[in-house]
Amino acid sequence: MIPVAEAQEIVRAHCRRGSVERVPLARAIGRTLAVDVFSPVDLPPFDNSAMDGFALRCGDGTFRAGDELAVCGEQAAGDGAARSDAEGAWEIMTGASLPAGLDTIVPIEQVDLLECDNQGRPRRIRLKETVVAGAHVRRAGEDVARSALALPAGTRIKAQHVLLLAGLGVAEVPLMQRPRVAVIATGRELVDDPGQPLLPGQIRNSNAPFLSARLHAAGADVVHVETVSDDADQFARALSRAIAAGANTILSTGAVSMGRYDFVPVALRALGAEILFHKVRMRPGKPLLCARLAQGQLYFGLPGNPVSSAVGLRFFVEAALRIALGLAPERAWRLPLQHAVEKRSGFRFHQKARWQLSASGVLGVQLLEGQQSFKTQPLSEADVWAVLAEDAEHLAVGTLVDVYALGHEDSDLLGAAQG
Repeated sequence: MIPVAEAQEIVRAHCRRGSVERVPLARAIGRTLAVDVFSPVDLPPFDNSAMDGFALRCGDGTFRAGDELAVCGEQAAGDGAARSDAEGAWEIMTGASLPAGLDTIVPIEQVDLLECDNQGRPRRIRLKETVVAGAHVRRAGEDVARSALALPAGTRIKAQHVLLLAGLGVAEVPLMQRPRVAVIATGRELVDDPGQPLLPGQIRNSNAPFLSARLHAAGADVVHVETVSDDADQFARALSRAIAAGANTILSTGAVSMGRYDFVPVALRALGAEILFHKVRMRPGKPLLCARLAQGQLYFGLPGNPVSSAVGLRFFVEAALRIALGLAPERAWRLPLQHAVEKRSGFRFHQKARWQLSASGVLGVQLLEGQQSFKTQPLSEADVWAVLAEDAEHLAVGTLVDVYALGHEDSDLLGAAQG
């Protein structure tokens, strides 16, 4: 049995960064940016009006309330470049390019219309207020300048990033390929169909659906899911099918502990796998196994209890996925406990928890009732994992502990709330 940090280091040592592919922007949501994206253009691409109103030439001078101006032209959004050589104003609409020679916008609410033509176009205006030079003009490149960093590598593409990239004219995005993962659930007691009535001794297979959903959210493609009985031959055939499906990482649940039907370690060795470690000083999830298959795939044997499986996925499999996705190792948040905790020394505990503000406005963490590894309802109520150090026994109120989001892809959210 080895410490968690040592086991995680072994995982990192056997992982490598994945490949890069270019993907149309419309299909980039949820994917990880492979390289920095620098702006190919200025955004906005030209000086334009932030208001419906009138464009003036202030220069170093000033227009004051009561000044009257002739309206010499009109510029609407979508009109091409224009130039004003006259001393008067131009009627202008929001988003329209600013005619060359003009430098200031007066909102329509700040003028009186003194004269209009027979089609209702303004011909003469009077200012209601003193004009500030440069007001209400959006300058070219004011949002993003040409060649400036638009998005850094490692960004998980969301709708707001699509908004930015579309505005910059980025049609294809360099993204990390999604790791290809297979899930094999073991146990003759498992029933995959949630609508099928259970016979005595049977339970529903909840691990495989959970792991598949969690892996997808974590940035992986789940290419194969299968349930097998407690049989080494069936397991070997399932492993072959997972490899044939193109999986570069394979997970199994169950059959890694010390019982008579816990056959996975022996079966893996018989298939030529190298066991990298088996059993970690943590709760829940102590029986966790990690191996390198003969064909090179990374293999994780997760315990069968649902929360043990969830812990193995979150703190070991997702660490491997981060490397494949080109992301830096995750950093824990540090939050104070809102209540005292007692634990056994010698094991790192991963606890279902919620973060919340105290009455005094201090962000902290509270452990939930029901920490046993078979209890799934508390996990459904959790929004973070609280990690209690291996050597800790008595943790007083206010003790700082490591806290992680339920998924690595959300690891920056609470960091923003902290900071």
